[in-house]
Amino acid sequence: MAFDIRNLSFTRQILPVIAVLGLVIAAFFILSGQPDRELSEPDREPPRAPEALANAARVAGSGVVEPSSEVVQVGSALSGLVTGLFVEPGDRVSEGQTLFTVDARQARAQLREAEAAVREAQAAIAEARSAQATASSQLALYRNVSDPAAVSRSEVIRAEGEASAAAERLRLARARYEAAQARAASARTEIGRLTITAPIAGEILAVNIRKGEYVSTMGGGGAQPFIEMGQTQPMHVRIDIDEEQAPRLALGEPATVSPRGAAGQQVQATFVRAEPRVVPKRSLTNSAAERVDVRVLQLIYELPASATGDGGIFRVGQQVDAYIPAKKGQ
Repeated sequence: MAFDIRNLSFTRQILPVIAVLGLVIAAFFILSGQPDRELSEPDREPPRAPEALANAARVAGSGVVEPSSEVVQVGSALSGLVTGLFVEPGDRVSEGQTLFTVDARQARAQLREAEAAVREAQAAIAEARSAQATASSQLALYRNVSDPAAVSRSEVIRAEGEASAAAERLRLARARYEAAQARAASARTEIGRLTITAPIAGEILAVNIRKGEYVSTMGGGGAQPFIEMGQTQPMHVRIDIDEEQAPRLALGEPATVSPRGAAGQQVQATFVRAEPRVVPKRSLTNSAAERVDVRVLQLIYELPASATGDGGIFRVGQQVDAYIPAKKGQ
C-alpha cells in the first residue's frame, strides 16, 4: 500500500508525534538536571565537642589567637622620612631595641645651634663675672677711702652704677645660658623621639612601612600602624561567649580549643581571666547562621607552648572554636 501525503492529517498524525517528542525532550532535561546526591566529605571539617564534653553540659564559643600582651601598635611621635628600618616580621626584639628611625637632620641642626648658644652664653658669663669683679673692687676702693674729700660723690655714684650694671649683665648671661641649655635639651629630646624603640620584649608581627617612605602622625582612624608586635610566648586566645550563655559558664575551667576547620587538633587551654565588660561582638566567623547584633563576654585563655611557635598549630589572628564546661545542672 503506497503512502499518500495528501491523506496526511496534521491534527491526527503530526501533532501527536510532536507531543511525544516534546515529552521525551522534557524528560531528558529533567533527568539530566537532577542534583548530585552522592555523599562526599565536607570541604572544611565542622567543629565538634571533645569526647569528655560530648554528653555533658557545655558552652561553645569562637575566638581569635592573640599575643599575651595583646597586639601593641607602634607609631611615631613625629612626622618625617624613614631613614632606617631594622626589623622584619617574625623577628624577636628586646625592650628598648631600635625598630626604625625618622629623619633627624633638622633636629640635629637645632641641637648644634643650641650648643653654640650655650658656649656663647658661657663666654658671656665669664666676661660678666670679670666685669662685676672689677666694678665691685673699684666701688670697695672708693668706699674704703678714709678722707671723704679725696673721692667725689659723683665718682662713688658712678662706681655703684657700674657695679649694679655688671651684676645685671651677669644675671642676663646666666638666663641666656639656661635658655640655650633648654633649647639643647629640647633638640636632644626631639632626636630621641625620632628613634623609635620597642616598648616591650616580643615578636614583630607586621611591618607596614619601608625605608624612604614618609610617615605622618596625622593618619586617620583607618590608618595602619607602622609596626605591630606582641609577646607571643605564651599566646592567648580571646573567646567570645554569647551573653545569653554567659551565666551557664563554669568560670575557671579549662577550655578545649581547636583551629577553625581542624576539629581533630584539639588542645587544652588554661583559664587566665574574664574581661569585666560585656561588649558588642566584633570577631565574625562568616557563618550563615551567625548573629552579629549580640553582645559577648570575652574570656582569655592561655594556649600550651607545644601548640604555638614555629612548630605549633596556632598563629596570631587565627580563628578558633572552643568548648567550655557549663555549671552543673545547667
